Amino acid sequence: MTTFAVPADAAEARAVQDSLRDRVVTEDSGPAPGSGHVTGVDVAYDDERDLVVAAAVVLDAATLDVVAETTAVGRVTFPYVPGLLAFREIPTVLAALESLTADPGLVVCDGYGLAHPRRFGLASHLGVLTGLPVIGVAKNPFTFAYEPPGPKRGDSSPLLDGTEEVGRALRTRDGTKPVFVSVGHRTTLDTACAHTLALTREFRQPETTRRADALCRRALREAAG
Repeated sequence: MTTFAVPADAAEARAVQDSLRDRVVTEDSGPAPGSGHVTGVDVAYDDERDLVVAAAVVLDAATLDVVAETTAVGRVTFPYVPGLLAFREIPTVLAALESLTADPGLVVCDGYGLAHPRRFGLASHLGVLTGLPVIGVAKNPFTFAYEPPGPKRGDSSPLLDGTEEVGRALRTRDGTKPVFVSVGHRTTLDTACAHTLALTREFRQPETTRRADALCRRALREAAG
């Protein structure tokens, strides 16, 4: 089982990010889009009870049929701090991934990888700890700048920190808001965007995220009830 020590405070958490950042692999192209398995992970919180539930849903990348799914329930052990969200989520996400009965393949996070102030968001942190290829697909651009991509599905524009491209704004549906894709671990930005398009056949968000979101919310209601 992958071990994870909860930092004592925000300063220690940032030091952990800095110490692990150099382990991120960006040269590996990762699995081909539409092949093998893809796994969505997501979490839901009940702050009143200090509960967090993580879900992991494995899909067949070609058909988007569910292959396996699981949830894990934990306690919130780290406060909400912008840029340090991984420390609230990763312990329970790791537990969910480790209880899967199928190979997760590529993992898709509802969050960021290299599109992070210290270039080490949830997707990168999860990838380094598990060794899995991971991408981040977020609903907003965090603190970074971008020009709106063209209006058609597949149009994209750089997500920029100054002049550095840390991800892409990617249009997954004609005329809808873009999503924000970044490399987590063991993949490239081009491959991450191709996976995202392969997973958004009907909706703006990847099917992996939609399935994991629905499962963790349902599991949270059951855990809190």
